[in-house]
Amino acid sequence: MNFFIAALGVLGVASSGPLIAATLGATTVSALAIAFWRNAIGAAVMASPTLVREPRQFGRITRREFRWCLLAAVALAFHFACFITSLQLTSVAAATALVCLQSAWIAVFQLFRGTRHRWQVLAGLGVAFGGVVAITGFDMGSSPQALLGDLLAVAGGALAGLYTLAGGKARQSMTTGTYTTLCYGMCAAFVAVMALLAGQPLAGFEAAGWLGILAITVCAQLVGHTAFNHLLASMSPLVVSMIILLEIPGAALLAAVFLEETLPAGTYAGLGLILAGLAVVVLGQRSGRPWRRGRPARNGQEEPPSDRPLAELGTD
Repeated sequence: MNFFIAALGVLGVASSGPLIAATLGATTVSALAIAFWRNAIGAAVMASPTLVREPRQFGRITRREFRWCLLAAVALAFHFACFITSLQLTSVAAATALVCLQSAWIAVFQLFRGTRHRWQVLAGLGVAFGGVVAITGFDMGSSPQALLGDLLAVAGGALAGLYTLAGGKARQSMTTGTYTTLCYGMCAAFVAVMALLAGQPLAGFEAAGWLGILAITVCAQLVGHTAFNHLLASMSPLVVSMIILLEIPGAALLAAVFLEETLPAGTYAGLGLILAGLAVVVLGQRSGRPWRRGRPARNGQEEPPSDRPLAELGTD
């Protein structure tokens, strides 16, 4: 059963890039509209069970929790703006691989905060960012537009790392439903303001456009990451984190099959370097550190600690 759920999760998150690219290319849907509706629908879905079971949770949010949620929401909004726009400029495979550097960026941010990583983590960072150089180098020779898309995807990965760190701080005392509802809701509000300033419509699309938005939300936001969150109850965080890395080759394969996307051999080599480097980073961060049981939340139920696996705060 776990194998089926893991396969469903990988398929869900890997479909994000191809579905977004297909929707942007075949309909009048704007990049920020996808980001807005994905978060707005996600917030509504996550709010429903929380409002039914623990409606008072939202009234007990502290200033500290709200500040960390606000930072996470802003980072998430700009992450989506960068990543979805990058899919209009560069290949799906390259954009997905570059934005998946989230875990590498977290390790880099931790370095600046004084964390001393194992040598395996540093080696993995070197390999992963070597893959970035390979991909951007080939795209630089192909077109300035592709290079800009690569840079936006890299920025999207860094913003996803910031979102994860801020969300981890908020989740030290907040339940999953409360946090995701507040964060997704504020993110949707920020994206709406960005769309207004950029002149990108949030409605008035054809039926195919709305179908694309729904497919992106269900497959990536609800099915993909929900599957990984479910696996955390029965599988080790290390295994789940490693499984999530399959999003990189999965997105490349889906783009090749359904979008007929072909890439230079050097770009595929860069994808491989990023995948191998991130695997080393994940293994290096988890080895030698036992998985701790979470602290009790205010409602008496156990909550995971703030350094739980990146799977629980996935973005794509």
